[in-house]
Amino acid sequence: MTLHLPDAHGALRAYEPRAEPLSLAGGSAFTSRTVFSAAHVVADPYADTTPDSPAAVDWDATLAFRRHLWSHGLGVAEAMDTAQRGMGLDWAGAAELIRRSAAEAKSAGGRIACGVGTDQLTAAGTLAEVRAAYEEQLAVVEESGAQAILMASRALAATAQGPDDYLEVYGHLLRQSAEPVILHWLGPMFDPALEGYWGSSDLDAATDTFLEVIAAHPDKVDGIKVSLLDAQREIDLRRRLPQGVRCYTGDDFNYPELIAGDDQGFSHALLGIFDPLGPLAAEAVRVLDTGDTDGFRALLDPTVELSRHLFQAPTRYYKTGVVLLAWLAGHQSHFTMVGGLQSARSLPHFARAYELADGLGLFPDPKLAEERMRNLLNLYGVNQ
Repeated sequence: MTLHLPDAHGALRAYEPRAEPLSLAGGSAFTSRTVFSAAHVVADPYADTTPDSPAAVDWDATLAFRRHLWSHGLGVAEAMDTAQRGMGLDWAGAAELIRRSAAEAKSAGGRIACGVGTDQLTAAGTLAEVRAAYEEQLAVVEESGAQAILMASRALAATAQGPDDYLEVYGHLLRQSAEPVILHWLGPMFDPALEGYWGSSDLDAATDTFLEVIAAHPDKVDGIKVSLLDAQREIDLRRRLPQGVRCYTGDDFNYPELIAGDDQGFSHALLGIFDPLGPLAAEAVRVLDTGDTDGFRALLDPTVELSRHLFQAPTRYYKTGVVLLAWLAGHQSHFTMVGGLQSARSLPHFARAYELADGLGLFPDPKLAEERMRNLLNLYGVNQ
């Protein structure tokens, strides 16, 4: 049946939902690329909370979604930006998420890496306090048996006086890490508090400091995740990495070309967009495993319009679209988010996200997605 979807100007347009989804079965791990999906958390819709309350998480639904990703061969990047880290999920909630997901990964045989930050600090302090906060979280991740991802720190950005402070803090953490970690450079478009990270707002100077950290401890760095939404900068950076250090793209605008690579190398992936795209992304990487780059691009290139829509400015609110699509796809029973973040995007944004995802065949049950979208429209007063 026809849906009437509102556009950005308030006008309604007729849309005929897709009748059949893509047929995408699960599968084994990939051979040519290492691929993580940064996964969202499912809120408990019955909890009596406020946006300022600690997160109330539906653990069963949250872990079920991770099993869904593992069933398609994807790794899970846990307690990251996509899980609303620092935007509804505090450190206590993140620590519980890490422990539960790491245990689930062992049971399911899935790959997992978890975010290590400093978000237990409520205000900028001293460098010693930043180091201690990082160390506390690193211990939790290592004790869980997961790989560590050293995330960018708001507290360090506020405290550091220049590049030397970043070199000191990261050097200290890398020297004591038990296993090689992934370093994460999250740009200010994802979190404005990270402006000037690595000691400079000049990205060339910041890149030099970032590379200096890696060069001093290449045996302790499995790879880097770069989320700057600048394809050429990522390509230039990965060509300067020491041998054996991977580049994991976090570029949700240009991921097909970066993963496909060129004659001088390629990027692996650690992406928030691979939460809603999980099965389709997995199928594309399996095609790439056969050496069929054109087939890989043919599957993944059409998804970029949806990704650019979800990650449009203000980019940090992309999680709202991710959770909307998880609800429409039947991975959770409601469209509620920790911190009340379901309110962070508009109805026209939701309508376009639905239209693009449905056109790609992402919904396992298109009829369910249509019914839920119709209910959402009615809730907003758009009579169908």
